Amino acid sequence: MAPKKNGNRPPTWRTLRLNWRIWSVSTANPLHIDFVCTGNICRSPMAEVIVRDALTAAGLGGDVRVTSSGIGGWHVGGPADERAQAELAAHGYDGSQHRAAQFGGDRFDADLIVALDTNHVSELVARGVPEQRVRLIRSFDPTAPEGAGVADPYYGGPAGFTTTREQIEAAADGIVAWVRNRVQSQPRTD
Repeated sequence: MAPKKNGNRPPTWRTLRLNWRIWSVSTANPLHIDFVCTGNICRSPMAEVIVRDALTAAGLGGDVRVTSSGIGGWHVGGPADERAQAELAAHGYDGSQHRAAQFGGDRFDADLIVALDTNHVSELVARGVPEQRVRLIRSFDPTAPEGAGVADPYYGGPAGFTTTREQIEAAADGIVAWVRNRVQSQPRTD
């Protein structure tokens, strides 16, 4: 029986091999993005959850590992701030599984380290992270002013957490585009 002209052919060894190469490249060495704020209980966990959801929705969830951490270790092992969790939950995100971590270890080697404000950029560079791997989160939002960060909502009320979520959501598409570009430009290996 001749194959159909519409391209609906049964898989051949060649197409299976190609599909395996695509899968193995995307899962063997996923990209790593780490979001960094001060204590890893407000801004960076919100960014981790929101961007992970955006990457999954874009079909890129298996191509990238998304983490978050804090410059300081005050809250290591603790959950995200209750107000951050409430803001996320009110908009369909689940931040309940977050446990705070301090920046270091394998996070130092992340492909992209996304700082939530300029103080975090300075601290990361001072710790030896190459500048080309550090970006401000709002630099992924084409409508944000140059050099803008996300203000810390910790000492404020619920409105600060709403602003934080909105600013992170505005940057999420730019981060998804960055990941897509990196995944598409990765060399294929046999």
